[in-house]
Amino acid sequence: MDRLFAGLDHDLVKTLMIQLRNLWTHTSTAIEGNTLTLGETAFVLREGLTISGKPLKDHQEVVGHARAIDLIYDLIQKNTPLTENDLFALHRAVQTDQVIDIYKPVGGWKKEPNSTVGVIDEKQVVFDFASPKDVPVLMKAWFGIYQDLDRSLAQGDKNLALMAYVKLHASFVRIHPFFDGNGRMARLVANLPVIKSGLPPIIIPQNQRRQYIDILAEYHFKAGQINAGIELLPDMDVLKPFIAFCEQAWKTSLSIVDEIHQKQRARNKKGQ
Repeated sequence: MDRLFAGLDHDLVKTLMIQLRNLWTHTSTAIEGNTLTLGETAFVLREGLTISGKPLKDHQEVVGHARAIDLIYDLIQKNTPLTENDLFALHRAVQTDQVIDIYKPVGGWKKEPNSTVGVIDEKQVVFDFASPKDVPVLMKAWFGIYQDLDRSLAQGDKNLALMAYVKLHASFVRIHPFFDGNGRMARLVANLPVIKSGLPPIIIPQNQRRQYIDILAEYHFKAGQINAGIELLPDMDVLKPFIAFCEQAWKTSLSIVDEIHQKQRARNKKGQ
């Protein structure tokens, strides 16, 4: 992560962190239906005030997501193995609408089945995510994938970071281990190896929500029904559209970093 901020003045490090946090929080919550704009999200996180006429839950969601990003950076700084408890803490941060319901645990694996409807070749297809009884075994396999990818990271290697993000994101949403919040969780935890590599997070743009959902739906359909006895990551050819999508999406945060470093170079030149 230090590579991301190398050579930057303290105020520019802070500015870069805020820009990435605001954009990441806005897009990830907007994909799930949050109505706050990027400007409103930045205002809420900066001032701690609400926006008139906007739902309280939308404010809570952006504050919770920003807190989850802090937890992501804390995990990277600690440099300790990722655990179930870490995931549960992240889930408690993003799942701010905490209804007391034993069948909808916050900070625990799901108790009831969940599914989604995708459109493949203009035909609606219902896809069931992993059965609750299979989640512990499948998430153990997911942690194994995470650990293997984590060991293979190299500072500044965009290809390795991109593939780590895609594999962790796709396999996580294929399981859907929580009753709710799985998309936001996937977009958070899949960025752990990216940021560890000294690169900015891959941020899925909210204005490409439909394309993002359709690509993942097609992946689910081609990969097939998931259970405790099958591979989490099938033939990687199935993931090619998602790889291309994520690579394109990454350009936004990479450009933010480039702009900050350009500003630093201009400062340095001026100070010579």
